[in-house]
Amino acid sequence: MGNEGKEVRVLMVTLALQGHLNPTLRFAKRLVSKGVHVTLATTEVSLQSKSPLECTTIAAHDHDDQAPRVHFEFFSDGLDDDNVDADRRNDSEFYFESLRTKGSINLSNLITNLTKGDKNKKISCIIINPFTPWAADIALQHEIPCAVLWIQACTVFSIYYHYFKHQHLFPYAFENPNDVVSLPAMPVLQVKELPSFILPDNLLMKNLLSDLFQRLDNIKWVLGNSFDVLEIDVVASMASMNAPIIPIGPLVSPFMLGKEETVAGNVDIWSVEDSCIEFLDKKPISSVVYISFGSINVLTQDQMDILAKALKNSNRPFLWVIKPPEKNSDMISGELPTGFLEETKDRGLVVKWCPQERVLMHSSVACFVTHCGWNSTLETVVAGVPVVAYPKWSDQPTDAKLLVDVLKMGVKMRIYGDDDGVFNDGVVERCIAEVADIGLKLKAADMKKRAVALKEAAKKAVDDGGSSDMNIDRFISEIKGVS
Repeated sequence: MGNEGKEVRVLMVTLALQGHLNPTLRFAKRLVSKGVHVTLATTEVSLQSKSPLECTTIAAHDHDDQAPRVHFEFFSDGLDDDNVDADRRNDSEFYFESLRTKGSINLSNLITNLTKGDKNKKISCIIINPFTPWAADIALQHEIPCAVLWIQACTVFSIYYHYFKHQHLFPYAFENPNDVVSLPAMPVLQVKELPSFILPDNLLMKNLLSDLFQRLDNIKWVLGNSFDVLEIDVVASMASMNAPIIPIGPLVSPFMLGKEETVAGNVDIWSVEDSCIEFLDKKPISSVVYISFGSINVLTQDQMDILAKALKNSNRPFLWVIKPPEKNSDMISGELPTGFLEETKDRGLVVKWCPQERVLMHSSVACFVTHCGWNSTLETVVAGVPVVAYPKWSDQPTDAKLLVDVLKMGVKMRIYGDDDGVFNDGVVERCIAEVADIGLKLKAADMKKRAVALKEAAKKAVDDGGSSDMNIDRFISEIKGVS
């Protein structure tokens, strides 16, 4: 009872990547809506982007200057401005080492400055990103309780947990992509369906995640961007092993869940093209194929040619997001075939970036050809849109397994490790037809039905008194009790 009126201040630490910023900000806004003051700290490189990160606060719809809000702070990653993109994009090992050794000091100094001379500004909890494990050490140094916001599937958390704690359950060298792994509360997984960060050619990311799991004893809460119905068996299994992951999602914009936006503001590193909504408005219900492979992935020239040919031959309306590689990136993206835009201009639109949540919620969208990043996976689940899964790396192969084989709301076009991702246009056309022809194919209708059922379950989870809503309330109460 003594803690009921206690003011709660939380510091959230994340990388300046679109796929990391989105769930972090959405959780920050959810905390603000429950009366928590949030400071979101990320690296200063964010300031160089043309984005709303340049603003200092995101406030609730409240005229009270003292009302809870999201306040942005920035700390240096330790790289000089002269190095800006080349070192960060093309030398990940150098970048993450600088972040660990120098960025950690700068974050610690930021915490000191935030709390200096004012007991009322004491930080109640630090919520870290899975890929900034060193931030848990900073929380310990400042004697602040620590949580991690797990921004991938709970299933992926469980795979990593078992890998780092019970490595004997996994193939010794991962040499055969068809070898199988049996883990608690999961379907049998082939090596090519595991998160690629535990495979031998991903030593940097494997070591980063190992650092996180070695620090679990110093992390009081693992908060999962998921909801109970979506991964119920895995969540129960982790709780039984005293390694609980607490579902507090799905972390999507409130309008996707039929709710009012009570905390305004978004973070888009790239400018969205609203022309795509006007395009969708003119198309029939459940007719448009939406294609996007996220903020990092790019297609090779062969992949671009084949996908373009399939879309051209399908005679279906389509919206295709092709984000150019980052400046100074060593990624090389394929180009659209000559004449493609002219030949498809009456039924297709190609953009560099779009408001994906609004697109997926649009009634004209029939299916989503996706890389199966976790943010995109949750957004398509909440929107009730079936998928054509085209995973490439990281957690994407496992997310595709979940979407296609467990949730049964899509089909798989390829799997990480299969023939370098080369497919043919016939495969693409068949996959799109399987999920998009709702009126013609029983399988497509069944997928849509399951997708809509999951959409309703997601809404229930975040409603007042829903499972995720209660988990967030419990988390806030526990912060008050230990800080």
